Amino acid sequence: MKSCLVVDDSKVVRMVARRILEDLDFEVEEAEDGQKALDACKRQMPDVILLDWNMPVMNGIEFLKELRASSGGAAPIVVFCTTENDMANIQEAIAAGANEYIMKPFDSEIVQSKLQQAGAL
Repeated sequence: MKSCLVVDDSKVVRMVARRILEDLDFEVEEAEDGQKALDACKRQMPDVILLDWNMPVMNGIEFLKELRASSGGAAPIVVFCTTENDMANIQEAIAAGANEYIMKPFDSEIVQSKLQQAGAL
């Protein structure tokens, strides 16, 4: 079974994402900030990471840069999931190593489509 780490400071967003991903047969782990997400990746690198931008402790971009620089950190497919819709933000996320970009609010169809485009399904 493929694994996905959902990184978002909103419990509601994590819950919605978990439901969508479990319906797509993912094993789901959650983290509420970038530091907790890095710790989770050090324990067990996921296949996919759904990543929020604005979080306390360590934001999504900082997490992504740390992840990509770490051992095994090039492997996960990273999908940014955020309200940041400025083209500069999208370019920054892609440059930092994101594979896809989803705008909030999202639904099952959007998540499934992006995961298919990224080769995670």
